[in-house]
Amino acid sequence: MKISARIASSRPLATTAMHGRVETLRNEGQPVIDFSIAISHFPAPRPVLDAVNKAVERQRIMPYTSVVGALDVRADLAAKLRAENGVAASPDEIIVTNGAKQGLYEALYTMADPGDTLLVFVPHWPAYVATSQLLGLRPILADLPEEITPAFLDGLGQPDIVIINNPHNPTGKVYTRRELEHLAAWVARIGARVIVDESYEHLIFEGGHVSLAALCDWRKIGVVTLFSASQSYAMMGWRVGFALAPAEVVNAMQTLQGPITAAAPHLSQVAASVAFATGAPRAMMADYRERRDLAVRLFAEVPWIVMHAPASGPYLWGDVRSLTLDTVGFAEALIEEKKVAVMPGEALGVPGFIRLGYISDDVPTLCEGFRRIIEFGEAFAAHEAADRK
Repeated sequence: MKISARIASSRPLATTAMHGRVETLRNEGQPVIDFSIAISHFPAPRPVLDAVNKAVERQRIMPYTSVVGALDVRADLAAKLRAENGVAASPDEIIVTNGAKQGLYEALYTMADPGDTLLVFVPHWPAYVATSQLLGLRPILADLPEEITPAFLDGLGQPDIVIINNPHNPTGKVYTRRELEHLAAWVARIGARVIVDESYEHLIFEGGHVSLAALCDWRKIGVVTLFSASQSYAMMGWRVGFALAPAEVVNAMQTLQGPITAAAPHLSQVAASVAFATGAPRAMMADYRERRDLAVRLFAEVPWIVMHAPASGPYLWGDVRSLTLDTVGFAEALIEEKKVAVMPGEALGVPGFIRLGYISDDVPTLCEGFRRIIEFGEAFAAHEAADRK
């Protein structure tokens, strides 16, 4: 069977591939602890569940909506943007998508042509690079600094599109207002369009979230902002998010989305409208903070890993360079020997690190997984030392 050249050289996302491997092993009866992905142990918010139940009872037939999403849903999302993000937008500047990945793909497809350059900070969410390569774009990778300064930005050249992930996956960095002001001034000066992924806007422990679109003329610059219910509201399987973009970009995204999936499912739109109106998930974040702090304490005395407490997000970003730069090999051996899955840093553009999702399962399982990692790392270090003798 012929496979097109444009997909034959591509590979599944490392994140989804590892999660699929875990499911296969579990179906074979092997008790794998999965830290490779972040799937919340919380259910969707109660108001979301209640609203969906009422919608099913009231309206037995689920209708198609317009491709961009139902008008009342987009009006609700526009109200959320005004109240929470300080961004004035109309419903025709919003498109409801089947998760942030679809929004990313459609934004890149409609704003760039093959050969255009795309600046991505590393470490990065794997979908940024994978999607750009599928579309024939040229990703330019730059190390994410501790602080974004004008001097740093001036050294990055003139990319056609810039991707900003705020809060950042996997490091947990939360961009300050000053950093975002530097970025806004820079992209306006060089004429770059911007995609801002704000999927983790409510998953913040330290600092405060600021939307880039609130600090600039986002319509003139060409800023697309992506939002997702998956992590902020523990709605991973609902597959719903939305994008804020200039009206002409939304129209173009609609043209693309129509023949691919049409509108997001009616019930997912109902869920999104309610979820994004519930604000910050305080109880969930209190639980996540306890888990984050527990993990950092457990790893604090381990000599071969440096694990800082992230300022945001559902992941830990562990530095294991003192042990190995081959974290693909590390992760492969770990899942084979200890039945624990982690994401190697190579998948996110930085060897020598591992990413651990810490929001799944119960706390005893979390601790058992960390115990296995520490035990494995100690044996790995002893083996490496023996080989050097």
